[in-house]
Amino acid sequence: MIDAAAAADRGPAPPGMRPTRSRHVVLWLTVLAYLITYMDRVVIATAAPSIQAEFGFSLVTMGWIFASFQIAYALFQIPGGWLGDRFGPRRALTGVVLWWSTFTAATAMTWSAGSMMVSRFLFGMGEAGAFPIATRSLSRWMLPSERGWAQGLTHAGARLGGAVTPVFVALLIVSFGWRLPFVLFALVGVAWAGLWFWYYRDTPREHASVNAAELEMIEAALGKGKARVKVPWKVLLAQPQLWTLSAMYFCYAYCINIFLTWFPKYLHDARGYDIAVMGLFASMPLMAGVVGDLAGGWFSDRLVRRGAGLKMARRSVAITGFLIAAAMIPLAAALADPIPSILCFCVALFGLELTVGVSWAVTLDIGGEYAGSVSAVMNTLGNIGAAIAAAVTGYIVAASGWFAAFAVLAVLCVIAAVLFLRIDASRPLHVENGSVTA
Repeated sequence: MIDAAAAADRGPAPPGMRPTRSRHVVLWLTVLAYLITYMDRVVIATAAPSIQAEFGFSLVTMGWIFASFQIAYALFQIPGGWLGDRFGPRRALTGVVLWWSTFTAATAMTWSAGSMMVSRFLFGMGEAGAFPIATRSLSRWMLPSERGWAQGLTHAGARLGGAVTPVFVALLIVSFGWRLPFVLFALVGVAWAGLWFWYYRDTPREHASVNAAELEMIEAALGKGKARVKVPWKVLLAQPQLWTLSAMYFCYAYCINIFLTWFPKYLHDARGYDIAVMGLFASMPLMAGVVGDLAGGWFSDRLVRRGAGLKMARRSVAITGFLIAAAMIPLAAALADPIPSILCFCVALFGLELTVGVSWAVTLDIGGEYAGSVSAVMNTLGNIGAAIAAAVTGYIVAASGWFAAFAVLAVLCVIAAVLFLRIDASRPLHVENGSVTA
């Protein structure tokens, strides 16, 4: 262990020194953060039937409660990414996790549709910073050949949180009612925030556990970098590739949010499952998504290491995933037999999640020091799509039924595949004299 005070002044690595793996500890802490974000946001999807039973909310009212989170989540993506770039991920991520954990617990104290919308909006404000700041936290630590895997692993953590939460929440609701899960999950977030602030440092050079060999390996690939940077927003926002990436993610986020918010309700209403079976079947596609997250990032990085180049390594995996989802979602919704239907939904989520680690790896590939802000722009448009999905699905189902709602997802997956044909991860953005060049 290197003394913390001397960490920044360590000399060159002695010959034969094996690099430490502190960057992997940072990665696993980030995976845990992603898991917690989805645990906290998925609680309400599983609790929705119980909340409706207590308050008498309509489908449209529940849609706006879901959308309250998504609206705030979309609006505060860019401020959240700015926090990470401006103040460093150590302080910024600690702060936003404590904020959203507070309002996770506050959801249990709501008494009306209005109070629940306010609580979910404030919760969304905090969670909005999570992914952009976490992306920034990895930008100075993960090697380029590890980025697809790292982003796939973090988003697998998110999907795992989404997958296991319905089962646990359903059991807790049966025994204790719908309010207790919100409080318990908030406490998990508070514990993580303390662990993150204790262990993480904004650059590897500041970290006492990084030996000279690991530091040389990271800095040879990434440069020394800065803990905090001034973001050239005007220049970044003028880049067409950033907006293509963001439009693609709009399509993705609309689709995945249906499975995070409305899918348990679909299983309850359209398929007739009670809350325990609903929790299990709601989890299965998300578990398939966990596998897709890991597979997409791993395979993309493998293509990079085999010389395919970032452009084709990212593009081929993402397009394949979107086309799988486009084919399987309407098939799953059309099948009357519940078991084949759930299995098709599993394949669809596997395909959809093949794309997500690749998409976030692209923000690191092209964003560099500004990865937090680049990912924030992408995630802003993504969560505008998610907010629209949360709000309009109630109207679509009321007017045309559940199949129409799922058909929209298939169309959006095709559009996303076409958009990815225009994304080139091998063209990073470089800031030179106040301008960005590709």
